[in-house]
Amino acid sequence: MPSKLRELSLEEVGMSLHSNAIHLLRDVRTEDSAMGIGPAQASALSVVVFGGPLSLNELAEAEQVRPPTMSRIVEALVREGLVRREANRDDRRSIIISSTDKGTKIIHEGRSRREKRLIKLLSQLDADEIRCLGRASRILSRILVAKHS
Repeated sequence: MPSKLRELSLEEVGMSLHSNAIHLLRDVRTEDSAMGIGPAQASALSVVVFGGPLSLNELAEAEQVRPPTMSRIVEALVREGLVRREANRDDRRSIIISSTDKGTKIIHEGRSRREKRLIKLLSQLDADEIRCLGRASRILSRILVAKHS
């Protein structure tokens, strides 16, 4: 007779999700080395590619770093030809950071590699487990969208 799984408390679920999310991201992020840029640069570039052109301050805020730190990250991305800095047409005192075609290509290729690695991990699961994770993913998306509304 199969044992009945005990219900987890809200705290236990939260702690488990946190730990597993970190481990999962670390695992799939191993694919990022193929991009040839560091994690901080990859993260900032991703924000620019998927979030559209941003001011330096907006990018620093999105990445939760100070503007001088973001300025150094952007400078490295400019040297690699992955982003460009342009004067803001509405406010000449600020600059707008936008992705180059090369930067966009690198981010999309990196995302594809991470997704393939994740799919390989998920391929070890049975159909019921995949359905369960699909439902969990939709639930997480719903609460994250609600948070930003």
